[in-house]
Amino acid sequence: MAKHTPTSPLQTHLHLLLLLLLLPLLRHANSQSLQDQEQAVLLKLKSYLQSPPFLSHWIPSNSNTSSHCSWPEISCTNNSVTGLSLVNLNITLPVPPFICDLTNLTHVDLNYNYLPGEFPKSLYKCSKLEYLDLSQNYFVGPIPDDIDSLPRLKQLILAGNNFSDIPPAIGRLQELENLQLWQNQFNGSVPPEIGNLSNLKDLNMSWNTKLVPWTLPSNFTKLKKLKNLWIRQSNLIGELPETLGEMEALEVIDLAINSLSGRIPNGLFTLKNLSIVYLFKNTLSGEVPQVIESWNLSILDISENTLTGTIPEEYGNLTKLTELALFLNDFSGEIPKSIGRLPNLGHFRIFNNNFSGTLAPEFGKYSKLKAFEVCVNRLTGKLPDDLCRWGKLEDVVAYGNYLSGELPSSLGNCSSLKIVKVQDNMLSGNIPTGMWTAPNLTTVLMSNNSLTGKLPEKMSSVLSRLEMRDNRFSGNIPTGVSSWTGLKVFDAGNNLFSGAVPRELTALSSLMTLSLDQNQLTGSLPSDIVSWESLATLNFSRNQLSGTIPEKLGLLPGLTALDLSANQLSGEIPDQLGRLKLNQFNLSSNHLSGEIPIVFENSAYEGSFLDNRGLCAPSSEAIKLPICNSESRKSSKLSSKSLALILSLGILLCLLAFSILVIMVRGYWKRNGDSIWKLNPFQRLNFTVSKIISGLTESNLIGSGGSGKVYRVPVNRNGDVVAVKKIWRNKNLEEKLEKEFLAEVKILSSIRHANIVKLMCCISSQTSKLLVYEYLDNRSLDRWLHRRNRPSNLSSRLWSG
Repeated sequence: MAKHTPTSPLQTHLHLLLLLLLLPLLRHANSQSLQDQEQAVLLKLKSYLQSPPFLSHWIPSNSNTSSHCSWPEISCTNNSVTGLSLVNLNITLPVPPFICDLTNLTHVDLNYNYLPGEFPKSLYKCSKLEYLDLSQNYFVGPIPDDIDSLPRLKQLILAGNNFSDIPPAIGRLQELENLQLWQNQFNGSVPPEIGNLSNLKDLNMSWNTKLVPWTLPSNFTKLKKLKNLWIRQSNLIGELPETLGEMEALEVIDLAINSLSGRIPNGLFTLKNLSIVYLFKNTLSGEVPQVIESWNLSILDISENTLTGTIPEEYGNLTKLTELALFLNDFSGEIPKSIGRLPNLGHFRIFNNNFSGTLAPEFGKYSKLKAFEVCVNRLTGKLPDDLCRWGKLEDVVAYGNYLSGELPSSLGNCSSLKIVKVQDNMLSGNIPTGMWTAPNLTTVLMSNNSLTGKLPEKMSSVLSRLEMRDNRFSGNIPTGVSSWTGLKVFDAGNNLFSGAVPRELTALSSLMTLSLDQNQLTGSLPSDIVSWESLATLNFSRNQLSGTIPEKLGLLPGLTALDLSANQLSGEIPDQLGRLKLNQFNLSSNHLSGEIPIVFENSAYEGSFLDNRGLCAPSSEAIKLPICNSESRKSSKLSSKSLALILSLGILLCLLAFSILVIMVRGYWKRNGDSIWKLNPFQRLNFTVSKIISGLTESNLIGSGGSGKVYRVPVNRNGDVVAVKKIWRNKNLEEKLEKEFLAEVKILSSIRHANIVKLMCCISSQTSKLLVYEYLDNRSLDRWLHRRNRPSNLSSRLWSG
């Protein structure tokens, strides 16, 4: 039996000292071994991913330091890998099965790649895993029904994939604080077990449109720690539970774009922490809760429902409110004036309701308004003058009301302004100075008001849509219009614009619609079109335009609607117009002439050429125009310039021939007239025989009969006129008949009677006789002779034919 040798205190102390000296060495050895192991796993991962360029800095280290902990994708705690983040790196391979050889991993983020396959169950080996983000990949299949094999998970982010089912087991992840399941392909039901996640703070199940229609489980309202609830556009139906008001931690609720019905629970707006409410685009009905205790509300959007009643007065006490959206409901009554005094209100959108009364004048005075949208209501009075007091206003949308007065003066100094839509009101006055040149202004719609003023020389370079028809704007279209380079739609019809259409208007290369109909424009259309390459609609109808239709209109590649009707345009229709593919075409009520281009000979253009007397069609009966004869067809082939030249020369030749003829006739009558004709006067005369003879022209002819013709002949510069009856025979008058005729004429000349016109003289020649009577203006001789049905035998015999 061996004898035990007692250990001295000194020996014991030496042993302990030796152990203390060796322990750090052992720890270092173990740590170095773990670091080497982890680095080997990471290099294996690099090799698995085929050594991509984005991991080129993953280089093995020969030193004793844990160099991999300095790699950007790696997080370490106590020199051990605890986090792996490979985000947005276009990885297309499945999650490797050895990834959990990094035994201390707590954080794995692989989002925004192209990872395929089903949920990687190999991650179950990461027993310490607390954060898992596999979002925005190509995972398919159901979420595993044993997902609770990761009991330490606090953050589970599986959004933006193609997962098909949510297992009840997800409700057993008791440590879970954040669950993101939005935008997947879930086609089953939502497990109510999610309501058992007592530590849950964020739940997002939005944009799951294939879910079976479901109601919000009542036990969801037991999530007392839930701050953010997002279930937008995910087939929610039914009514909201009244217990929603028990979710005391709730800050954000978004249940928009579903099919929720019924009333908004009264308790919702008693939640003290509530700051954002999105319930828009459902079928919620009834009046909104009148009791408001959610004083932290910053965004309230309950638009696009069927809500009724009035706006609660308490809304005027929501001092943190930045956005209020009530549009597309059935609200009525007046808008509380206190809302106009809210200090943080930036977006006020109440359009398409039945609101009445006036707008609070304080809107924009106390808050930096960005959007003011009140259109399609029954509002009266003026728009608030301070809408852009703080220079932040972008949108003014107030059309379809009964607003009157002038536009707010603050719009004249509002560089942030983008959109002005105030059409269909009763506004008047001029546009505020400076509004036209607001640098961000893109849209101005102000039709159907009583606004006045003139168009400016300069406008915002980004203005693309200007509609101002049915107002009282006047003046010329400025030559500075060429600087409106961004304009795509210009509709200024039914105003009082006058003057010519400037050539500069044709320089707008982006212009697609131009309507200047029903104005007082004059002169010719510009013959030189600079750049209307985008123009699709052109309307100059009901003006006073003259001249010819420009040929270059037919060269506009996109023109589909052309209306030049009710003007004074003349000349022929250019053949080039036949190249256009016109859906709407109207040239009616002008002075056009010639043959229409053959392409328009179909019933689609039946009403395009009405009330142009000079137009004809080659042959077709589809157009209600006369058929052109051969001469007009031949002449229609001549160019406008050639035709004008021929007409001018013809007119000159005719004038020259007529002048020569007049001179010859006058000379002849001066030499021979008085000697051929014999004058037999019965009254005192103020004219000569030659004056009577020269007046017997076709232009002075006023009647004819079997024995002669009657002329109306001017006899002096004082405007005196006589009636001349010319009687002739084919043979010389017999002497006996001539004596009887002269005797009867002498008797007639001496008669003074109300029914017989005064015979002034008789002028005779070898072949004819002229009886010169007093001319009675505005009365026919027949009326005087037959008045009271008592004709004179002698006058009847003289004037019967």
